[in-house]
Amino acid sequence: MSRLCSITGAKPVKGHRILRSGKSKKSGGIGMHVTANTKRTFVPNLKEKRIYVPELKRFMMVKLTARALKTVTKNGAFSTLKKAGIIKMNKNDSGYSVKKKAGTIKMKKSGTNKK
Repeated sequence: MSRLCSITGAKPVKGHRILRSGKSKKSGGIGMHVTANTKRTFVPNLKEKRIYVPELKRFMMVKLTARALKTVTKNGAFSTLKKAGIIKMNKNDSGYSVKKKAGTIKMKKSGTNKK
């Protein structure tokens, strides 16, 4: 599964971790020096949530960031998902269609446990 927020579109970005050593000039030293510049990725705070949409009378599994979850709480599930393009209105009738993105539908494994 991709690390992508279905509402905000946040994804991992590449960056650096800069290590510094030395004593600052203010404290009587000769100043801080960069000793290492390590590559790293900044990963978004993704959660997979099961959100109830009252207008559709169903639950939806959505992968979203913690910030997007606050947006859903404030503006409502239906309006936020519609603005993100997950829910679209059908033109030929008055119903709505739900866009099936990767990772939104979960299936349980069926079978017996063997010992």
